[in-house]
Amino acid sequence: MVNFIRKNVLSQFGFRGEHSTLHPLGNGHINQTFLVNDNAKTMVLQRINTQIFTDPKVMIQNASNISQHLLTKRQQQQYPLQVVSPIATVSGALYLDLGEQGFWRAIDYLPHSDTIEVVDTPEQAMLAAAAFGHFAAALSDLTPNDIIDVIPNFLNLPQRITQLHDAMVNDVNGRLVQCKKWPDLCLAQTDLLAELVQYEAALPLRICHNDTKINNMLFDSRDMSSLAIIDLDTCMKGYLMYDFGDMVRAFCSPEPEDSTDLGNVYARPEIIIAAANAYIASLAGIITPLEKRSLWLGTKVMPLMLGVRFLTDYLNGDVYFGIKHQNHNLDRAINQLTIYQSLLRQEAALKSLFNA
Repeated sequence: MVNFIRKNVLSQFGFRGEHSTLHPLGNGHINQTFLVNDNAKTMVLQRINTQIFTDPKVMIQNASNISQHLLTKRQQQQYPLQVVSPIATVSGALYLDLGEQGFWRAIDYLPHSDTIEVVDTPEQAMLAAAAFGHFAAALSDLTPNDIIDVIPNFLNLPQRITQLHDAMVNDVNGRLVQCKKWPDLCLAQTDLLAELVQYEAALPLRICHNDTKINNMLFDSRDMSSLAIIDLDTCMKGYLMYDFGDMVRAFCSPEPEDSTDLGNVYARPEIIIAAANAYIASLAGIITPLEKRSLWLGTKVMPLMLGVRFLTDYLNGDVYFGIKHQNHNLDRAINQLTIYQSLLRQEAALKSLFNA
């Protein structure tokens, strides 16, 4: 792969293949990402997974529109973070389509940027939640329908539950017997589904990030302040409760999302409190009372939804998420559903954070 990139890709973005260094970057489940350095120039290069992003040109145009909007807000001193922008090819395109050899795009690399995989302190949660809140606030005046859905029904829990049910019925790999109690738990959450339908009918649509993991917020390595929001691939119209819920899901456990140390997988209340206060404050004047109340629902929905998705992929034979071993998706699913159960146990204590 590296030799192919040197010979066929880098020159298209103005980099000299023979003089460039390439290193894998990040641990994303979907795209292949590389850090490329050509002496004084650095960029992030990605091969887009076109099985997931079936119309990658739309995804790239969405990201370009959003980054341009954020740049305008930053110039108007209405957005405090830096903005990661696309890098055009030498012919002026925002992508390089090599057919079977891949669909490629490049984006800025921000100097002094750093990521973390697990939130260790309430201060880290506060910084990241505020950054994602500022991101949502800056996009609040961008018309949702101006951004095209790149993965329709991406955050549709009823549909995800139906997909899980179908995977259980088909059980094409004979795996259900190993994990049946977990999909049974997911299918039993009918009250949550009913509440979700009611809220979605009343909430305003926003442009959301839809992947608010801690490693999609860059820290400044010099002082570990918040630097930028990255990975705009799944930015689509949606509801703030999902962005906040995904953030809490990713922040709240002291263990990575594939950890099997279930005794240490739980929702830390101090992290949730810090994230809630910072996120709501950064959206002051924009978030509605109903949206604020919905954040707790989103907090419950997102680990359940991801658990459902991991379970479905496990039963279907690991066709969506990249895996490192045979039970990787099952481990991920159990991890997320353990967080969900931890949240339910703490509902009485935490729900009041979101009262309007």
